[in-house]
Amino acid sequence: MTEHRHEPPLAALPPFAPGFRWGAATAAFQIEGSTGADGRGSSIWDTFSQTPGRILEGATAGIAADSYRRYADDIALLSELGVTDYRFSISWTRVQPDGTGPANGPGLDYYERVVDGLLGAGIAPLPTLFHWDLPQALEDAGGWLARDTATRFADYVALVLDRLGDRVHRWITLNEPAMMTLQGYALGTQAPGRALMMGALPTAHHQLLAHGLAVSAIRANSTAEVGITNNHTLVVPASDAPGDQLAAAAFDLVYNRIFADPVLAGAYPDLSAFGIDGFPGVQPGDLELIAAPLDFYGVNFYNPTRVAAASAGSEFAAAGLPFEPADFVDVPVTGFGWPIVPSAFADVLVGLQDDYGDRLPPIVITENGASFPDVVVDGAVHDVERIAYLDAHLSAVRHAVELGVDVRGYFVWSLIDNFEWAEGYTQRFGLVHIDFDSGERTRKDSFDWYRGVIAAQSR
Repeated sequence: MTEHRHEPPLAALPPFAPGFRWGAATAAFQIEGSTGADGRGSSIWDTFSQTPGRILEGATAGIAADSYRRYADDIALLSELGVTDYRFSISWTRVQPDGTGPANGPGLDYYERVVDGLLGAGIAPLPTLFHWDLPQALEDAGGWLARDTATRFADYVALVLDRLGDRVHRWITLNEPAMMTLQGYALGTQAPGRALMMGALPTAHHQLLAHGLAVSAIRANSTAEVGITNNHTLVVPASDAPGDQLAAAAFDLVYNRIFADPVLAGAYPDLSAFGIDGFPGVQPGDLELIAAPLDFYGVNFYNPTRVAAASAGSEFAAAGLPFEPADFVDVPVTGFGWPIVPSAFADVLVGLQDDYGDRLPPIVITENGASFPDVVVDGAVHDVERIAYLDAHLSAVRHAVELGVDVRGYFVWSLIDNFEWAEGYTQRFGLVHIDFDSGERTRKDSFDWYRGVIAAQSR
């Protein structure tokens, strides 16, 4: 995304349009626990988290936030919060333990209970069909490097639709395929932990093909709305030097455009900057499937990214990459160390509108949030930094709307503290604090703040 520098207004947040969706988001592997319950199979994240040295402090998701057993408690929290929608994910390995074959009834029973509980509370379910927990058996057969995994995904989606399609009216196909490709297969910092660098490119195409096949299945079997969620960052050159400008453009390609262009423009971007002529694995008809019209486009945003030209002798240059990360100067950071620049959020949204025009469906902010080292003191969590982050980023979204971007919803990441992937339990994003020993849930001040925002916007 190009840098526009749209500063959000400082006034109180004006109301969004009637019908704007307010929600919170979670993901199955991060909150459910009960990893051995009711016939659930093993995913790449089970394998990765059980491999010594992969997860900070040796943490696993065996219990996590215990939401598999305490889902009703979490629905009660959502009801109290006043959200219109809840974004959660469905674990492929609960539905198909090995990623193939007939449905596992108890697994689908669980998601049926979740969906029915949400509907009973007046909350619309927004399931994500794939949030990184690929069945390990499919990874053993090639994972997202194998084209067949896209076909297997379509089979799994059909099983979910058969059980839940009469009650779920909005679906997300994939969450952040960029992270699966870049962190899971290119760098190896997340599951499945393969460090293939540019050799990971086929995983991008096969995920997007899976998305296209899922859209086709949903369209054929229901009138439900469907979208995809991509993680977007504003790429900022470290300087005006030509090398840094080229480095930023190259990083924008691999982080943003490889995953957005096929969906929104029907073509992959030019990768000649990496010495690549044509995108690997594309077959006739693939791009038509991938670019099928969507009802909404999910955007996850956390922070901008500053990059510089790869310095001689660096690990990035040695890997054939033209860029390397550069720190922002005098910018506050989250507990993760991510820079807090709310205006970058408006820049990303306006950039999407500028780049894709009429091909861009209405946007839903499917994740936005921040981690901070929250602690419970006298039964309370005073997370003033999170409130400031969310308030500023919501203002940036509202500013983008004023500039003509069609945004239809906003989901905080996340409802509750969770297993934060390779960081284990060291990073807390939730509106609700989780004691990971007892499972006790404590509403943070940000929970009350967000409840107030929703109530004010709903008047």
